[in-house]
Amino acid sequence: MKKIILLLTCIAAVGVSAQIGTATTVSNPDSKWTFGGYAGLGGAFGDGGGVSVYLSPRVGYKLTENLETGLASNVNWSNSKYYSSTMVGVGPFVNYYFSRSFFLSGMFQEYFINQKNKVDNLKYSGDEAALYLGGGYMQRLGERTYMQIGGMYNVLYSKQKSFLGGGFIPSIGIVYGL
Repeated sequence: MKKIILLLTCIAAVGVSAQIGTATTVSNPDSKWTFGGYAGLGGAFGDGGGVSVYLSPRVGYKLTENLETGLASNVNWSNSKYYSSTMVGVGPFVNYYFSRSFFLSGMFQEYFINQKNKVDNLKYSGDEAALYLGGGYMQRLGERTYMQIGGMYNVLYSKQKSFLGGGFIPSIGIVYGL
């Protein structure tokens, strides 16, 4: 029985995190505005158990057919028996598209963090800057809708100083308006 619970916990920790694309429609087909983002949901079973929710909406503007800039935000909320955390980030991004199949991306985020260790009643509040550079692949889903699959690395990440868990972030999302 313990092996089954351990297996389910491992699957939940690794596989339950689901990326769900979001998109908004625009009535004007000639609009230079783009909308989209992604969302995630995760959880863990067991004594400590918990849930984690991640939302990342974005709005952009096409400067040229292949160059887009805009504003991205995100909210990450986690809660378990022993720990709770809220992290909010906001900042500009820029994407360059190659033949609507590939893209390069840069994004600056300023994160505002609140954590609480429920066992020791220790609290932490702070902020951290991140500069992500990366790129990925795009798959057309409709006339002006694309799924983006890629990854980015935070070039400001420092293992000794950073609050963030790692420098690399994978992403899967939907963008409407390209």
